[in-house]
Amino acid sequence: MATPGNGPRGPLDGLRVVELAGIGPGPFAAMLLADLGADVVRVDRPGGAGLGIDPARDLTNRNKRSVLVDLKAPDGPATVLDLAARADVLIEGYRPGVAERLGVGPEACLARNPKLVYGRMTGWGQDGPLAERAGHDIAYIALTGTLSMIGRPGEPPTVPANLVGDYAGGSLYLVVGILAALQHARTPGGTGQVVDAAIVDGAAHLATMIHGMLAAGSWQDRRGANLLDGSCPFYGSYETADGQYMAVGPLEQRFYEEFVTLLGIAETVPDRNDLARWDELRAAVADRFRTRTRAEWTEVFDGSDACAAPVLSLREAPHHPHLAARATFVEHGGLTQPAPAPRFSATPTSVRTGPVLPGADTDAVAADWDVPGLRTTRKDTTP
Repeated sequence: MATPGNGPRGPLDGLRVVELAGIGPGPFAAMLLADLGADVVRVDRPGGAGLGIDPARDLTNRNKRSVLVDLKAPDGPATVLDLAARADVLIEGYRPGVAERLGVGPEACLARNPKLVYGRMTGWGQDGPLAERAGHDIAYIALTGTLSMIGRPGEPPTVPANLVGDYAGGSLYLVVGILAALQHARTPGGTGQVVDAAIVDGAAHLATMIHGMLAAGSWQDRRGANLLDGSCPFYGSYETADGQYMAVGPLEQRFYEEFVTLLGIAETVPDRNDLARWDELRAAVADRFRTRTRAEWTEVFDGSDACAAPVLSLREAPHHPHLAARATFVEHGGLTQPAPAPRFSATPTSVRTGPVLPGADTDAVAADWDVPGLRTTRKDTTP
């Protein structure tokens, strides 16, 4: 059984969250609330979700507790409603209408708990022509125009893993919405409400600055023609002699001057403001980077304001001196993982428990939350 852990809990200590088990952005949003100190109870279904990684290594389920409830059983919905009645927040990631059909939709939950914040995580949203359709991150960011900006001209758009849609446009917007709705619910006369977090909405909202630049004529609506999309020779990545990469971004003139000086090409490259010679400038930078290894260039730029950094792999990143000094990554239960973020001066956070196994806390939550319907009877089969 998972234990509460001994680390500091964070600013949301005392907040109760029910998470109806799903995949992707919903669990990540619930993990973020758990990292911040909330008591997140994940309602797992018997037999598992059918898609996902080994539960013992699913880091998005850290700092949580889990109970097993079969929502299709006669007493399943009533048990979830009992949890909702004692919770501050409920998170679900079903297609529109599914929670209602299961008997745990917003109307039923808010009838039991008018102060409840009911968070809904979907790709397309609760309404609109595509609301009922299946989808994944790549389709959501494609439709919003976000995907069209990423990649080299003349090549297919580059897929940014599922970070831009699922987690940035989905999870983080759901958490912002939940915290805002909690603030409203706790004001005099405030009530609970439904938070409709759609990945298409969040992914579109992330590009607000770009839309402003587009309207002002300072952004071209095509890949490889803008300052921040990889077309600029001093904002991108370059291969080194050992097949690794360095990332560079000295946009400001004084940083750029330091960059080309340390690179050793300050006296030979064309004016960076001459866009007609950007291909020439890019080739000069690329040729120079190929003369040394990533480690050698890292040493060259170390301690400078040239805005150059080695492109590290996922396994390399935790060992970088800066990230190690800040403990940006931590190890818990033998698993290296990103530490909770952001940081708080008065209410620090921590990884208190590892990934919770489905149903590991059913009896404990039944007692803590006073939901007898959760309690299970187990026979000790230890010889």
